[in-house]
Amino acid sequence: MDLRKLKTLIDLVSESNVSELEITEAEGKVRIVKSSPVAAAAPITYSMAPAPAAAPVVPAVDVTPVATPAAPAAPTGHTVKSPMVGTFYRASSPGAKPFVEIGDSIKEGETICIVEAMKILNEIEADKSGTVTQILVENGQAVEYGQPLYVIE
Repeated sequence: MDLRKLKTLIDLVSESNVSELEITEAEGKVRIVKSSPVAAAAPITYSMAPAPAAAPVVPAVDVTPVATPAAPAAPTGHTVKSPMVGTFYRASSPGAKPFVEIGDSIKEGETICIVEAMKILNEIEADKSGTVTQILVENGQAVEYGQPLYVIE
């Protein structure tokens, strides 16, 4: 199961009145159980087991996938990071020209993208002047706080 999807499910359980959630997919089974309010400061417990129908749920905290893809090489140059969690957009509206493309020269303070959070469109400005060498996020993709968006050299 995609770790981003798993985090979303954990947040859903944490912020709602749901005390237990169990999801079964082809890759496996995930069960998220919220601790009772009596046990103050007790963590939420997670378990993950293979998908066979008769397999028992084994309590575990480790939710790391069995096969982890190799980490991409760290980008060289200055990275512009997302200041918030939201949805990344390269242009001001669908069908509009993107704010920047690879190879564009930009100035500090220039709008380079939008991150939508809670139905508010937040213009993200370049924090350094230079040339855009990489765009690390796809248009419409969910981004996390501190996630690299662009590389500027």
